[in-house]
Amino acid sequence: MAGINMNGPISVRMAQSVMNRYEKAQMLWHYEHGLVLQSIFHLGLKTGNEEFCSYVKTMYDEKITPSGDILSYKENEYNLDQINPGKVLFLLYSKYGEEKYKIAIEKLREQLCKHPRTKSGGYWHKLIYPWQMWLDGLYMQAPFYTEYAFKYSTGAEFANSLKDIGHQFSIIESKARDEKTGLLYHAWDESRQQKWANPDTGCSPHFWGRALGWYCMAIVDVLEIIQPSKALCEEVFEALCGITQRLIDPLINFQDAQSGLWYQVLDKGQEAGNYTESSASSMYVYFMTKMLRLGLIEENKINIVKKSAYTGYQGLLNLKLQEELSSDGTQSQLHLNDICFVAGLGGNPYRDGSYEYYIGEPKGADDFKGVGPFILASMEQEALNS
Repeated sequence: MAGINMNGPISVRMAQSVMNRYEKAQMLWHYEHGLVLQSIFHLGLKTGNEEFCSYVKTMYDEKITPSGDILSYKENEYNLDQINPGKVLFLLYSKYGEEKYKIAIEKLREQLCKHPRTKSGGYWHKLIYPWQMWLDGLYMQAPFYTEYAFKYSTGAEFANSLKDIGHQFSIIESKARDEKTGLLYHAWDESRQQKWANPDTGCSPHFWGRALGWYCMAIVDVLEIIQPSKALCEEVFEALCGITQRLIDPLINFQDAQSGLWYQVLDKGQEAGNYTESSASSMYVYFMTKMLRLGLIEENKINIVKKSAYTGYQGLLNLKLQEELSSDGTQSQLHLNDICFVAGLGGNPYRDGSYEYYIGEPKGADDFKGVGPFILASMEQEALNS
């Protein structure tokens, strides 16, 4: 496949490549660092390879003090992105039992207790983006919030938390869903004050691939946590499953028939400058394959979804994955290409959410926002096809 040596699981080889390139001094309390390290820790648990888990622990111990403080984290920024690295704290606390991880978890939960919301109850993406919900934000906070609820909440607090989590997904779907395509716009501004916001709907103007990818990963991760105890929150579980069923057809409809991948701007695959983007494609493969594993795909669509996910993954292997051999040819590292480095809305300089903006943002190899989902997608595909 595109010259890639397929000896050994791709998930393991990509994780090892990250570990060879990324040292503990580079660890940031940042959502994408948390994402790739979470994928490596899960791989360690799946394979029984302690090296992966201890590597992640070493990274996190750079940022978590013995008293449970998180270096560089500032609650008063009210930034949902800063919640995402906290997901790994649950894994570390479960495996190693060090109280500092639990203290850090509580600090992040406290942020969510105080975090500003829209009038309809949705979390602002950040304090600096008032009245705005972004699809990205669901991934940053909802799986953390759900795991906290199941591990540490009881009674009315538990019930209210699960209701709130379901409400977050439902608000943004109801506000950002396009009836014609079934796709979700990148963001919604309740105030209609942003220049990027449609004055009637409040939505941003385009369907950015990775934004919807974040949302897809968020909902399937939350469903995985809920599923074993769904009788405790049946209404929320069914509501989230309903959203996933409304996402499947649009994702398949906008999958590129030739490459099997998805575009940076999802519905404009044939327009000049658009390109098949690796992070979004990895996220959709992960979403579909994990839904299959959890048994959450309607029976009449199982084969269709399985084919879509497989085709997407093969497209990543064939078109986006690159192998770099050492000078003596005995070792290799994997690289994932065509990852959009960053895209957002508003800010300074102002990001207007136009088509030209999304296709003009820099792209390249090995960005964690693509590598993390690729490892997760590889794990799911390897399990499905083993």
